Amino acid sequence: MISSKPILFSAIQPTGNITIGNYIGTMRHWSILQNNYDCFYCIADLHSLTTLENNFFLKKSILDTLSFYLACGVNPEKSVVFVQSHVYQHSQLNWILNCYTQFSELFRMTQFKKKRKTKHDHIEKINVGLFNYPVLMASDILLYQTNFVPVGSDQKQHIELTRNIANRFNSLYSSDVFTIPKPLINQYGCKIMSLLEPNKKMSKSDINKNNVIFLLDDISSVNLKIKQSITDSDKSCKIYYDRKKKPGISNLLEILSAISNKDIDVLSRELEGIMYAEFKNIVSDAISKFLCKLQKSYINYRRDESFLKKIAYEGAIKARLKSEKTLQKVQSKLDFFSIF
Repeated sequence: MISSKPILFSAIQPTGNITIGNYIGTMRHWSILQNNYDCFYCIADLHSLTTLENNFFLKKSILDTLSFYLACGVNPEKSVVFVQSHVYQHSQLNWILNCYTQFSELFRMTQFKKKRKTKHDHIEKINVGLFNYPVLMASDILLYQTNFVPVGSDQKQHIELTRNIANRFNSLYSSDVFTIPKPLINQYGCKIMSLLEPNKKMSKSDINKNNVIFLLDDISSVNLKIKQSITDSDKSCKIYYDRKKKPGISNLLEILSAISNKDIDVLSRELEGIMYAEFKNIVSDAISKFLCKLQKSYINYRRDESFLKKIAYEGAIKARLKSEKTLQKVQSKLDFFSIF
């Protein structure tokens, strides 16, 4: 039976421990989304090669990430859960779409410019994969005839590029080979910020680990990180949401809102008159309770490696079947010689 649900694609790189920012911005929505969409949840190990200098632990990271997917409520009976490198169609379409992408488009990508700065503008030290990253991302999305992609505001430019590539190909061949995807962007929680530097995004690669809450952090570590987190110098200690005036408080409010499933406006009223120290205790307690439950589920999945491999295998089969249909359409338009 053919599903009438719209198709949704989302992915996370298996590069180290997953942060609470990854969870709030992306993963916490997955269990709900799979009820209303045909979801393809990918572990983007090919993307991770652009940043990993030591890949000896990639297999472990993939299995860790898969365990987190399941612990966050992803149901393999409802969604397709797979590892990117297990589906060769991603790499094949990537090369084809490279030939329909302009160099200037990639050079303008904001995230590439940011990565350049971290490399001290030594462009010769940047690998081609990092530059080409958005085209592989476009291939990931377009392979599955994706209708929607849940992204943060910092990823919206990548979706625009994906749309441009798809429209360009469709127009050149007077076809509708690719579905034109749309971004799903939430008002709150899509971009959790650093605890000590609330004007920059929380990142698993941050050198200062006190900036980041990881999903496998122990409770004492979480308490200390929240206690040390930046608030502001407002003498009145008013707790309300304002990213410009109170970035630290606003960041903690977004975290608390996501973990407690309460609207920020409701929380602001409930927290009226509370001092910052007490507010931090409330946030810390909420995170600790959430992590205890999540970690217990994660450990249960992670200890059964044979089950995880079964999920990955079955997901790869489903993803290959779906993606091969798109790849064949593309190759047909390009007049490739087929022997199958």
